[in-house]
Amino acid sequence: MRNALLLAAFAALSVAACATNSTPYGPATGKSPYGFTDQKIEDNRYRIVFRGNSSTERETVETFLLYRAAELTLENGFDYFVVTEQDTEANRRYSSAGYPAFYGRYGYGFGSYYGAFPYYAYGWGWGAPYGPGYGYGYDTREITRYSALAFITMFKGKKPADDPQAFDARSVIENLRAYVEAPPAS
Repeated sequence: MRNALLLAAFAALSVAACATNSTPYGPATGKSPYGFTDQKIEDNRYRIVFRGNSSTERETVETFLLYRAAELTLENGFDYFVVTEQDTEANRRYSSAGYPAFYGRYGYGFGSYYGAFPYYAYGWGWGAPYGPGYGYGYDTREITRYSALAFITMFKGKKPADDPQAFDARSVIENLRAYVEAPPAS
């Protein structure tokens, strides 16, 4: 019986771990807003956004954005791109869940504030509001989702060595491929 309980607990944890995978590299779809979107502005200019879910680290979102910029550059017949503007935004929200620490404190009936015997609410029995374990507890957690945005301009030829915002598209793909194409951890 104990082994069965351990196996069930392990299975539940495995499912929970898979449910919280970070956003994989790929386009955002109608089913999920997470992933990349790009918009052509001119023949050699694009606006690119990568949105990650709450399990996706900031560094991953920025890496995927840079990789997408390199892909677009090569797909459009260019050799390098210049990031003309970029930003990463952290969208934070907080989720709280309350839970009763002791049954009976606020309920109707015997031993509650509002029941037939309200004097029990003042420390003489079950449902008393005094002492440890009474009242409500709260768990609050921060949920952060990162979105990275960049405007790029693409060029043909050799990347200028003196421009730190210029990236050789083939080098970016070669150096970041292992991070982008790695199978998701579950």
